[in-house]
This record gives sequence, C-alpha cells and structure tokens, in this order.
Amino acid sequence: MSTNAEKDYYKALGVSKDAKADEIKKAFRKLARDNHPDQHPGDAAAEKRFKEVSEAYSILSDPKKRKEYDDQRSMLGGFRFPGGGSGGAPGGFSGFGSGAAGPSVEDLFRNAGDQNISDLFGGLFRNSGGSRRTTRSTARRGSDIEGEVTIDFDQAVNGTTVSMQTISDTPCTACRGTGAAPGTSPEICPTCEGSGSVMTQTSGGFTVSEPCPTCHGRGLYVEDPCPVCHGSGRGRSTKTMQVRIPAGVEDGQRLRLKGKGGAGENGGAAGDLFVLVNVTPHPLFGRKGDNLTVTVPVTYAEAALGADIEVPTLGGQRVKLRIPAGTPNGRTFRVRGRGVSRKNGEKGDLLVTVEVQVPASMNQAASDALKAHAEALGATDPRAGLFTK
Repeated sequence: MSTNAEKDYYKALGVSKDAKADEIKKAFRKLARDNHPDQHPGDAAAEKRFKEVSEAYSILSDPKKRKEYDDQRSMLGGFRFPGGGSGGAPGGFSGFGSGAAGPSVEDLFRNAGDQNISDLFGGLFRNSGGSRRTTRSTARRGSDIEGEVTIDFDQAVNGTTVSMQTISDTPCTACRGTGAAPGTSPEICPTCEGSGSVMTQTSGGFTVSEPCPTCHGRGLYVEDPCPVCHGSGRGRSTKTMQVRIPAGVEDGQRLRLKGKGGAGENGGAAGDLFVLVNVTPHPLFGRKGDNLTVTVPVTYAEAALGADIEVPTLGGQRVKLRIPAGTPNGRTFRVRGRGVSRKNGEKGDLLVTVEVQVPASMNQAASDALKAHAEALGATDPRAGLFTK
C-alpha cells in the first residue's frame, strides 16, 4: 500500500519537522518561484520539482492535514513500503532490513483497533485526489488572428499561395514573458498561492473555480511591472507567412488555419488564423458552385441552321461546341471538366449560354432575303397564345 506518508514533505521543502508555519511558507515561496513553469518553459525537471513543493506545501500549510500526515508517519515508523520508501519517522517499527521481522500491513490495521481506517487515511487520500488544488499556472490558449486577402478569379478556381502579414500576441521581449521589470522576478500570487484560480461558493451552494482576480489566472504576482508590457508579459509581434489558398475557394469564404494564430501561455496551444478571402470578378466568366459560366453570342443563322462554334475556357484554350439547328436564345450547353477544381481532384463543368444576336442594320439584299424567309414560313403570330390565356 502506498500513501502520501511515504513522501517526506519536510525534506521536499528543506525544513525541519518542527518548522513553524511562517518558515514553511517562506521556503515554499522561494522554491515555487525558482521552479515555476513560467521561469523555465519546457524544463521537465523544474516542472516536476514545482509539483513536488506544491504538493508538500498543500499538506504542511494546513494544520489539520499536517497533523494527519505527522500521525501517519509516526504510526508507520520504519515500515518499508513496496516501492522501497519508508516512513522514516524516529522510533516506531524497525525496517525490514534490520534483521528483525517487520510488521505486515495486516498488523498495522489490526493495531489500529476500532479506529475507522478511512478516517485514518482519509484526509491524505482526499488531498491527493481530484479535489486537491493544483498550483501550476493555468495553460492558456493563444489568441485567434483575423486576416484578409484579395486574389484573382483564376487563382480562386485553381488555388494559389499568397504572402500575408499578421500581428499577434507573443511573450514580451523585454521581460521574456514574466511581466516583471528587468532585474526583478514575479512572486507567487498571495491570493491563489500560484494556482491561478480561486474557489467561490454560488448562491445555490455549489463551489466553482474561477480565475484569480489578483493575478488573472497567471499564478504569479508582479510587484514591479515591466515598463514595456505593463506587467502582462505579452507583446505584439508582426510576421509574414505564406498562406495556401485551396482551389475552389469562393468570394467571402473564411478559411481557418489551425495553430497559426497567437502563441499560447504556460504550454497552452497556439490560436488559429482566420483568413477572409475576397475574389475579384472576371470580365468574361462567372461561377455557380463548381461550375463556370460564360455567355457566347451566335448569329440568327447559326441558331436557326445549326453550327459548330469555338468557345473560350478559363485556361485560355478553345473548345468546339455544336449548336443544333433551331436553338432558341438563352439555351445553355454543358462542356464537361472545364470548371472549378474539387477536393477530390475532379473538376466541375463550363456552362455555355448562347445569346442570339439581332443585326442592328441590314442592307437591301439582306432585308429582301429576310422578307422572303418570313413569307416562306407563312403568317404566324408567336404572341397569339398570350391572349387566349
């Protein structure tokens, strides 16, 4: 069985077993400040040491928990735990290595008599469980950044890479993110004892955790603020990055680039970059989803008799399109695979709408020919049906 009694909290803080409360507090503050994650970003050893002294202080700073801890250490004495540790308190049982048979766990429980075992260890178990307050500064996610780019129509269809300048929060270069003036160091926050949060009770009787009002969740208190960042530990950084705009992006679309935003604090993840894309219109082509659109003029003769015509594409190539005889004005034809690139690598289509051109003027021969054409067709009134309805 392993409990908190096997850990020497006095040794962790470097104080004696008879140390006064002020002594313990002073030792903890110094060790916590020296090993705080903000002071040693990415240093696993310092972070482990910070957790050890925080755990020790959470026990020894509470008179009730300290008494339970001392009583348990005294009771277990030299009992050697399975992990190799021992109680280490003076007197009590002798260790297994002394040559004499040491007490078993059953002996310890038996000697406890009618005392409730959960009462004996409960305080320490509760402290090491989920209700114990951590003293590590809360990791904070970096801020999101908004940006805006303008690209050409064909770049939106085929995809492109653009250069973009962003402004975001970063650790202050003057104080290296500590928030303290040069030559000084931040102290452990006296309100939350470095946890970054405080427990408050609601009107309904529930206890909730909230960011500490003194340090605003950092766990550190700055008595002499940095003159550059005014104690926030944050600065402004301008950087230029290459942003890939995927093929098929639409005008007004908002792209999200995960992790490209502001840097996080205390090991927190970076924020995201949101890019608003503006697409300039094309003088010839339009767009409907994954399809491109274009309007092509045809003559009356081509529409009436049929013809093979050439149609432009966005890439500059020409494709042939057959117009059947009797094609009405405004009819749309589909050219496969000449549209917008899709995510699966395929492309949409090119929708070609024909527009029959009426001559603004005709010579006498053309006018006579058109009259002869009308007479040959016979007298018809295309508007007759409007009046019957």
